[in-house]
Amino acid sequence: MSAPARSIPARASPARMPSSQAMPVMPPPPRTRAVRPLVRVMTPEPMLPGMGGHWGDRLRDPVFWSDVVQLFKTVVAAVIAWVLAATTFDLPQPFLAPWAAILVVHATVYRTFSRGLRQVAAAVLAVLLAALVGNLLGLDTVAVAVLIVLALGLGSLPWFGTETTTIATTALVVLTTGFSDDTRLLSRLLDTGIGIAVGLAVNVVVWPPLRRRTAIVAMNRIDDGIGELLVDIGTALDQGGGVVDVAGWIERTRDLDEELDQAWALVRQARESARMNPRRAAHEFRDPTYWTDLLRRMEQAVAETRSMVRTLGGPLNPSDSWEPAFAGPWTSLLVAAGQAVADADPGEIGAVRTRLEHLVDELSAGGRSGQWPVHGALLINLRNIIDAMDEVAAANPLGQPPVPLSRLRRRPAGGPGPAA
Repeated sequence: MSAPARSIPARASPARMPSSQAMPVMPPPPRTRAVRPLVRVMTPEPMLPGMGGHWGDRLRDPVFWSDVVQLFKTVVAAVIAWVLAATTFDLPQPFLAPWAAILVVHATVYRTFSRGLRQVAAAVLAVLLAALVGNLLGLDTVAVAVLIVLALGLGSLPWFGTETTTIATTALVVLTTGFSDDTRLLSRLLDTGIGIAVGLAVNVVVWPPLRRRTAIVAMNRIDDGIGELLVDIGTALDQGGGVVDVAGWIERTRDLDEELDQAWALVRQARESARMNPRRAAHEFRDPTYWTDLLRRMEQAVAETRSMVRTLGGPLNPSDSWEPAFAGPWTSLLVAAGQAVADADPGEIGAVRTRLEHLVDELSAGGRSGQWPVHGALLINLRNIIDAMDEVAAANPLGQPPVPLSRLRRRPAGGPGPAA
């Protein structure tokens, strides 16, 4: 059950310190270690002048281009397989070649080979099974029913994995289009072999997929979401006397958890795409420990934010009011931290950390009130968020190659061409 929206009682206006006593903003502490960039930073420039709106956003989306490239490769593999089977080898019914090629062009090279063996076995078994059933029972309703039962039964064996229906569909096509002699059987096997070989070759040779774009985009969106949530919380609290949407904020942290789960899946896919990938850029993604460290930091920041929101939704103290010495500075720091996280500005995050330390010192010097346990919890939450997101901000943007149409941008007159 979601927590109800809690009304935070109006609090006195935060006391403003005289300008002579303004809280100094110290420079961020020196970093103990340099953050190595995961990949070189390449910020794509506008691709086509005047292009905007929905299609402009789509054309700038690296996930969209990954899908386009994969679709193009699948079409190329199917067409090449058809040409080889129909023209080069002059097979009588070459439709199984493009069929098999489409089946083996997967999202990663590793998956193409790891699943390719199962698909080869499934296709060959389907052809043999269709020939066996056809020669024994002919082509009628009973033969079709028996074939489907046997094919689905074989496909359900654990070794075939997700190829359960591949055996049944391929066998059904072969049975209904011809099985009468050994020549026809060999033709079907040759069709299948051509398609599988072409699919494997195209996926390896023609721009082997390296699924880093999707993972980078997902990770960049998460820290933006964390920063926006912190800003919204701080802004709502700073208004005072309003209804604080505790349930809504908690729900937004759950949304961020779902985005983190998706990012983990995409990072695993990026790691898989680097395995057996001949591209030079694939080497550094075979063990993306730096990405996993950043994801763990963002997980901690989301958990700390949810803890902070739950604290805000509980009883603040018996007097049921915020102390100006804490409320004004803390909400200001919360907004500043959120903005720095959303902007991926490690220098500003360091400045917020320094201001937070000054606030803790001032509150400690002023004595502990009855609200100190709640104040302490909120201060610790904010400190942990800052510490977790510091490295994330330093690594953001992680960088990614420009999407294809970015190379179509207009060059400056007389300027040098693109580097090789």
